[in-house]
Amino acid sequence: MSAKVLIAGVGNIFFGDDGFGVEVASRLLTRRLPDGVKVADIGVRGLHLAFTLLDPPDLLLVVDAVDRGEPPGTLFVIEPRLDGDPPAAADAHSMSLQTVIAALRGLGGEVPPMLVVGCQPEFMGERMGLSPTVQAAVAGAVSLVERTVARLGRQMQAAEGAAEEAV
Repeated sequence: MSAKVLIAGVGNIFFGDDGFGVEVASRLLTRRLPDGVKVADIGVRGLHLAFTLLDPPDLLLVVDAVDRGEPPGTLFVIEPRLDGDPPAAADAHSMSLQTVIAALRGLGGEVPPMLVVGCQPEFMGERMGLSPTVQAAVAGAVSLVERTVARLGRQMQAAEGAAEEAV
């Protein structure tokens, strides 16, 4: 059995490096990925993502620009803490993980295990197009996502093999 993974590229293409996740999703859509892996260009449609998660994947892998105070273009994998209280009301016009979680819980859904593949932005203002530094990080992010998905697949296969041996 393959892991059911949803890769969600999020961000606003009209705000410079905030479009990072959308660009990575666009590239991933042209790649051959393992069975059970779906890529979605979510953009700023947080409510759409919340509805999609009502049929929860085994893993939600969000790709986004994330400010962690690192040099622009730095890539990282984050396991977000989901135990905090999200906003009371979901905003259908914004895209944040807190908004998605609030909407999903409001719809009666459960938050799936989640990882974020993030990139430190250089410029997050009104402008179309990624900065050259963040654009140069896109290929590395595609590779990082593919490696993360492959690692998850190997872990799932090992867990299934151990479960079969125990029976």
